[in-house]
Amino acid sequence: MFAPKNNSMEENTTNLGSDLVVGLDIGTTKIAAIVGRKNEHGKIEIMGIGKTESLGVNRGVVVNIEQTVASIKTAIALAADKANVDIGEVIVGIAGQHIKSMQHRGMITRQSLDDEVSQKDVDQLIDNMHRLVMNPGEEVIHVIPQEYIIDNESGIKNPIGHAGIRLEGNFHIITGQVSAVKNIFKCVNRAGLEIVDLHLEPLASADAVLSDEEKEAGVVLVDIGGGTTDVAVFYDGIIRHTAVIPFGGNIVTDDIKEGCSIIKSQAEQLKVRFGSALAQENQENEIISIPGLSGRAPKEVSVKLLAQIIQARMEEILEFVLFEIKSSGYERKLSAGIVVTGGGSMLKHLQQLIMLTSGMDCRIGTPNKHLSSADNELKNPLYATGIGLVMKGIEKYERESKRGINFNKPELVEKEETVSVKEAKKITNHSQKKIGSFFDTLITRAKDWMSDDIE
Repeated sequence: MFAPKNNSMEENTTNLGSDLVVGLDIGTTKIAAIVGRKNEHGKIEIMGIGKTESLGVNRGVVVNIEQTVASIKTAIALAADKANVDIGEVIVGIAGQHIKSMQHRGMITRQSLDDEVSQKDVDQLIDNMHRLVMNPGEEVIHVIPQEYIIDNESGIKNPIGHAGIRLEGNFHIITGQVSAVKNIFKCVNRAGLEIVDLHLEPLASADAVLSDEEKEAGVVLVDIGGGTTDVAVFYDGIIRHTAVIPFGGNIVTDDIKEGCSIIKSQAEQLKVRFGSALAQENQENEIISIPGLSGRAPKEVSVKLLAQIIQARMEEILEFVLFEIKSSGYERKLSAGIVVTGGGSMLKHLQQLIMLTSGMDCRIGTPNKHLSSADNELKNPLYATGIGLVMKGIEKYERESKRGINFNKPELVEKEETVSVKEAKKITNHSQKKIGSFFDTLITRAKDWMSDDIE
C-alpha cells in the first residue's frame, strides 16, 4: 500500500500525484492482490488484479509457510503486471476461526474542566483498550468505539470539543492469536513485501458492499469464504457485533465429495456449475454424467441429490449465523436485513434460502457501487474483501494526511520491463514511517519475530 505515485511523464495530468494502494486478501481458497486508487470523482479505480489458488491456508490460518509465500508472490506479480507498477507495500486482511470479539468500557479522568476534550484524550482512551490483559497468546487487533460518555452524559458519538472531567467509552474489541498474526507477517515479508496496515476482513468487506443507509437502519453482513463465514452486525451506523464461523464453501465441497463418491475437483465443479441451495427448485429427472476415473464408466449424479447435500450444509451454517445475530442483541432492529457476500454467496438460490430460514430480507453484496469501472469481473462478491482493503488503505492515507503526518513514501514508477510471474520486484529504499497507531507497534513486533527466526 501507499504505493505512492506514478511519475511517468506520459500519464495524463489528472493521474499525476494519485496514490495507489494495494490490498492483499489472503483467503482459504484464493489469494487476491488488488491495486487501486481514488479518482477525481471519489470512486475507486482498479488498476490491476492478481488472483491465484491459496495452497497453504486452512480456515483463514496459515498452515504452510512456503506454499503461502509462493501464492502471494504469484498474485502480487500478476497484479503488478496488469497495473504496470512495482509493488512493495500492502494492506493485508486477517480472518480465521481464532478471531474473537467482546465489549468493554474504558475511562480516563481529565485534568481540567476548562479545556475541551481533544483528539489526544480520545487517543489515550483507545490506547488504554489496546493494553487490556488478554488470554495467553491473544492480542488486540481492533478497538472500535461504540459511543462516548462525558460526566455521565451518554450517547455521544464524537466527544471532541465537549467539556468534562470524566471521559468514558464503550468499545467493540476484536482479538486474534499472536501466532496467526505472526505467520501472516512472516509470509508477506518472505514474499518481499512490507505490511503497512492490518484489517479484519469482514470490516473491509462491509466498506465495499454496505451502504451508509443500511448501516444506519441495521444490517447483518455475512461473508461466506472458502474456510470461514464472517458475520458483522451494524446498527445506527456503528458495528455492534462480529463473529467468525469455522465453516465455509470448502466444507460444502467436502460433503458433495463424500455424498456422491467423487474426487474433490469434480465436487467443486459440480457445486459451481450445477449447485443449488434449494432442493425444491430442481427436478428429479435432472442427471449429470461425470467422467469415470482411469477409464472407468461415467458416474451419474442427480441434480436434486446434489442440491439436498448443499442445502443441508448451508442450513447448518445459517443456524450459526442466526445464533450470532441473536447473541448481538439487535435481532429485532435490523431493518435492512442480511447482505451476503464472498465467493460462497454466488451459490444459486442461496438468497431465497436465507430469506426462508431467517425471515429477513436478503440481497447479494457486490462492490460495484464504489468502483469507477464497469468491468464485470470486478462486480463479483469474490473481490469484496480485496476492494474493501483498498478502500481502508485510501481512508487511512487521507486521515493521516489531514493530521499532517509525512509518510515519506517511495516513488512508484512505471516499470521498464515486465514483472515475472515467479518473482515480484520489491520497491527499495523504504524509509521509516511514523504513523502513531497500534499497527505500527504490531508491525515492529512482527519484524522482531522475523529477526529472531533468522537468528
